[in-house]
Amino acid sequence: MNVVIELAYVVAATLFVIGLKMLGRPDTARRGNLVSALAMLIAVVTTLLVAGLDYTWIVVGLLVGGAVGAVAARTVKMTQMPELVALLNGSGGAASLLVGWVEYLRAPDAGAITALSIYVAIVVGAVTVTGSLVAWAKLSERMTGKPMLFAGQKAVNGAILGGALLLGVLFVVAPAGAYPALLAVIVLGLALGVLAVLPIGGADMPIVISLLNSYSGVAAAAAGFAIGNSVLIVAGAMVGASGLILTQIMTKAMNRSLGNVLFSGFGAGAAGSASAVEGEIKPITPDDAYYVLEAASSVLVVPGYGMAVAQAQHVVKELADLLEANGAEVRYAIHPVAGRMPGHMNVLLAEANVAYEQLVEPEDVNPTMELVDVALVIGANDVVNPAAREDPASPLFGMPIIEVDRARTTFVLKRSMNPGFSGVENPLFYKPNTRMIFGDAKAVLSQLVGEFKEAAAA
Repeated sequence: MNVVIELAYVVAATLFVIGLKMLGRPDTARRGNLVSALAMLIAVVTTLLVAGLDYTWIVVGLLVGGAVGAVAARTVKMTQMPELVALLNGSGGAASLLVGWVEYLRAPDAGAITALSIYVAIVVGAVTVTGSLVAWAKLSERMTGKPMLFAGQKAVNGAILGGALLLGVLFVVAPAGAYPALLAVIVLGLALGVLAVLPIGGADMPIVISLLNSYSGVAAAAAGFAIGNSVLIVAGAMVGASGLILTQIMTKAMNRSLGNVLFSGFGAGAAGSASAVEGEIKPITPDDAYYVLEAASSVLVVPGYGMAVAQAQHVVKELADLLEANGAEVRYAIHPVAGRMPGHMNVLLAEANVAYEQLVEPEDVNPTMELVDVALVIGANDVVNPAAREDPASPLFGMPIIEVDRARTTFVLKRSMNPGFSGVENPLFYKPNTRMIFGDAKAVLSQLVGEFKEAAAA
């Protein structure tokens, strides 16, 4: 039986690797998700075959977890995916914490290696739980997305981390008599998760999401070592590594170090640190914007979180189809940190059946931006802010952006003149070639769609 179980774990681990590889391409991502789900099913079923298990609470857990998952799959909107991902990261951390805790209660006199694994699973899991809950609260706007800072914050966080590490050493050296130390580590880990994410502003949430995802993988791998489960080790290691790689991609896209993201309190007082913006706002009605779009041969759509809030992705696709039927070339410029989680815009556009071939990255479209007749910015802000290129005093300076300010005409769809997550004023709104279209993005785009349809019917 043990041989069968180990072989099943090998199959599950192999499928995890294949599934993760397939997730790296849009055309195979759905199949990759199914392959990964099959791997998890095999791992769960195989684990349940281990002798000596009490299935009472296992069945209860399966029923409750299945019900929660089914409800979430049917009710959570695509625009709420960042919050859901944050909660899933937290639930992964909580599971690892509980596994490590229970494993210690089962065998408190384990060796140093097992004790170290238990400690890592518990402390990293605890940080992931509360950090993810704070990220969820910020993403869902249940608390302010601005950095929350207080005097001596870094010193407090450093003291908590130092205390957790010291208690960890004591626990690993003599685990049998160190249960109070382990409980203290749990408390410190939970506190550190809260205090670590509070000073991080909304503009950095994509990085936080990917980093917490990495944390959940590390905690899961450590829990796998603690209980001697090979497939958990493999799956956790892959999640931890992929999350860290994604975090590095996100920080590179913002031209900032991870330390700057975690400890700088980016966005606190940002508006006052940049140079004053001068110029005149030039609003335009959807009716007048239609005539410009109707004459355009090249249109670049730049989606941002405002598109997600307005749930306008389907109307964007409809407008793009009408523009293409009118003879225009339509592309979508996707910034790596647009939205509130990695790949946020890609997911929304995929839901609207936008062809992957139409998606372009900033470095691909910026060299030919002068040839773009109309850049249509839908709810994006920081990722198109020319201060990142022009103003050394701006907190955004040096961040790679989509340079829509160099297009022949730029339409910016916004509800108001409020700045983005970073709180930094955007000079794009005052550029001579920029026209502001105020209102709900979905309503404005629907009006433009109506104009094209009326013209086609005439």
